[in-house]
Amino acid sequence: MKFSKTIKLAIGSILSNKMRSFLTMLGIIIGVAAVIILVSIMDGVTGEVSNAFENFGMNNITVSITSRGSTRYIEPEDMYKIVDENPELFSYCSPKVTANANIKSPDSSDGTTASVTGVDETFDEISELVTEQGRFLQFIDIEKSLKVCVIGTYYEQEYYGRGKALGKTLKINGEPYIIVGVLEEKLDSSEGSSDQCIYVPYKNALKMSWSSTIGSYTVTMTDTDKLDQAKEVLERELTDVLGSSDFYSIIATQEILNEVNKVMGVLRTSLVLIAGISLLVGGIGIMNIMLVSVTERTKEIGIRKSLGAKKRHIMQQFVIEAGTVSGIGGIFGILLGGVAAYLMGTLLGITVVPSVTAVVVSFSVSVAIGIIFGFLPAKNAANLNPIDALRFE
Repeated sequence: MKFSKTIKLAIGSILSNKMRSFLTMLGIIIGVAAVIILVSIMDGVTGEVSNAFENFGMNNITVSITSRGSTRYIEPEDMYKIVDENPELFSYCSPKVTANANIKSPDSSDGTTASVTGVDETFDEISELVTEQGRFLQFIDIEKSLKVCVIGTYYEQEYYGRGKALGKTLKINGEPYIIVGVLEEKLDSSEGSSDQCIYVPYKNALKMSWSSTIGSYTVTMTDTDKLDQAKEVLERELTDVLGSSDFYSIIATQEILNEVNKVMGVLRTSLVLIAGISLLVGGIGIMNIMLVSVTERTKEIGIRKSLGAKKRHIMQQFVIEAGTVSGIGGIFGILLGGVAAYLMGTLLGITVVPSVTAVVVSFSVSVAIGIIFGFLPAKNAANLNPIDALRFE
């Protein structure tokens, strides 16, 4: 029998029992949809995490220092020297001091506690910050510890109104700071977002934090492929000054992202395996219904055998019928999964695009499951004795 004729017979059998066929497909539909939804959402979350790390700069290395007392500590000049002496490895370096301070606008009587970050004039290059209005901090601001600041759009919108903050005064711990720049909006200027930020010269932030030494530096590499070399140079130089590697830590953004991606990959695989249980259940449902179908069509099988149909023809018919049921279920599952993934992405506020790999793999697996679980009923049908089959009522 021709393959096309077998397909037509399979589709005809499915259409003759629409409700039963739909219920048989349901497990496959749910399984395929679940795989697509979970993989697509995990890809979306991974993309959001990657974007968040890119905001910190993929070429960046964070050096954290633990003070050893008055005789051994790292000065900004020490870090700048390391960068200047290794131009093939490093391009920028900035101290980073975080302090909690009381801030308020000139028109506000009540202040609020906020995080203020002290950096140098290269930090906008390091973190890829874009100054939408005015300018970023300059060398003279750092050298003279001038009372100037650069703010995010959250504070601009909250205290002054959009486009009205430049040149105005922001009081930090009671001292007036002139706003010389406003950064480009990254998110939605909401509280807690990256748009809620204040940058001041690091020496000023050091005073606000009541500390005498800087505990963190951000160094930018010229190339992420040179990470091992860069870390080796930093470790050697820092150990020479501090005497031991116990008093500092070096963490590269790329390394953190790689570890996060590994964890996300394991989680993604685990979720796919859990969703795959639905496909297995769907395959069992197909086998069950095909066994019933063989019993119902025993006489039909006997007639076909008496007319010369061979075992392989009977097996082919039932295997293809099982594969067709699971294939159609897979198509419906793809449609359901794609729509559901998009809607859930919108609900979660992340960009979710149905994974092509998940679609291809889940559909292929669904068809394979149908064929595998349809093999036993097909074999039972092929082994029926034609005389006994013709007598079956």
